Amino acid sequence: MLQNTLLGSLVVFASLLVLCNTQCYVELYDKNPEDPPDECRDLDGVTHKLNMPWMTENCYRCSCDETGIHCCNTAAIPGGFDTTKCKKIFHKDTCSYSVVELENPDKECPVSSWIL
Repeated sequence: MLQNTLLGSLVVFASLLVLCNTQCYVELYDKNPEDPPDECRDLDGVTHKLNMPWMTENCYRCSCDETGIHCCNTAAIPGGFDTTKCKKIFHKDTCSYSVVELENPDKECPVSSWIL
């Protein structure tokens, strides 16, 4: 029962993080007794050494400790541009965004603010 309550709370918390458009998050986890004590396992099942950072394919820099996995976005997100005339494009290979016109994608749009 307690485990279901905790899981439900974590789902609500994770949903709020997504709704708030945060740039950092923490994944809490229960350590598997079979895992080595100096490693953690991410949601994809990949193991990582404690306190050793790694990059995800979506440009998040993560590290883990005894309490969970801590991740922050490394790509600055454009925040101040005309969304009716322009769109943002994420470039996974460089962990960056560009903002281009909807009608002419070869032309960049001015951006007044970036969120990191």
